[in-house]
Amino acid sequence: MYSNRKTTVTVAALLAAAAALATGCERGPQAAGTGPSDAGCPATLAKAETAVRQAENTDASWTGPTTGPAAVPGRTIVYVAQTMTNPGVAGVAKGLEEAAKITGWRVRVIDGEGTPAGIQAALSQAITLKPSGIVIGGFDPGLTSQQVARARAAGIPLIGWHAVASPGPSEKPELFTNITTKVEDVAKISADWIIARSKGSAGTVLFTDDSIPFARHKAELIKRGLATCAGVRLLAYVNIPIPDASSRAPQEVSSLLSRFQDEWTYSVAINDLYFADAAPALRAAGQPGSGPPFNIGAGDGDPSAFQRINSKQFQAATVPEPLSQQGWQIIDEFNHAFAGRPASGYVAPVHVAAAENSSGATSWDPSGYREAYEKIWRG
Repeated sequence: MYSNRKTTVTVAALLAAAAALATGCERGPQAAGTGPSDAGCPATLAKAETAVRQAENTDASWTGPTTGPAAVPGRTIVYVAQTMTNPGVAGVAKGLEEAAKITGWRVRVIDGEGTPAGIQAALSQAITLKPSGIVIGGFDPGLTSQQVARARAAGIPLIGWHAVASPGPSEKPELFTNITTKVEDVAKISADWIIARSKGSAGTVLFTDDSIPFARHKAELIKRGLATCAGVRLLAYVNIPIPDASSRAPQEVSSLLSRFQDEWTYSVAINDLYFADAAPALRAAGQPGSGPPFNIGAGDGDPSAFQRINSKQFQAATVPEPLSQQGWQIIDEFNHAFAGRPASGYVAPVHVAAAENSSGATSWDPSGYREAYEKIWRG
């Protein structure tokens, strides 16, 4: 998809390199694939290094809500899960159940088992239980438009987790709020990590699933981020549907290694799972587990990703969601709804987890939120 760098250095290329140096190496899409610039990208690199240092901080203080309504008593929440085999979905459910013990609420989890029919049946079952609130756990409400309409007609507030692309309240579909990190922030810090770690010189492969609009949008944002540094080449944009990753990724990785060899030094994927499927091919080709290529997942940060990172086995970093904290936030947002208050508006900041700062953990669990929410709910 992207042409290799030509060996003949032209006057135009020299002028382009000089212009990149003068402007901090910001460049347009037409420059993709032209190869690393001798000038580097000092301004862009400095910004990326600052952003990554901030995102890697594990001691940041709680920036979420510190005030709000005391817990409304006697509520029941149903968590409709896209599938409980998805570690992100399951991690949020665990946090939700933990938080509900503090408010004294009951939580029931219904597994949609990963199919449209199963998710529709699960949400229909949730509505018949007449709960105080329902969580749309990791699936597109468009798959269940009839059930969503029924829930709204019954006056049951809905809160999404990764249900729509943006955090906050949603009108279409009607959600009291949706909880997720900002895709723009996740994409940017993923690109910044590659720019910073490579010191502005990398040959990068991007793995995505263009059949999912959200994933395609994230991938486009990552491309734009990488393009801010002329020394970072996008060698290949690899479109593999997530359900096909286990069967297609190994063969695709072998092909990429054959095509690019030592030019391929970094990878970024819209979800960590691509690296689980790429690992056997990289291992078979004799690539070191510690890299190159150095791989970062712009995904949920599931336990298997942390295990690969901590053991330095074909993944160097992830941009994880704070799954447990988001489960606690769901309880707090429902409490706002029950108390007649607007949504809190809180969006968790992005974090980068690597072996150097994860301390062997298998999830990103920031400090401070439990104490803050408990204090709020107990009034």
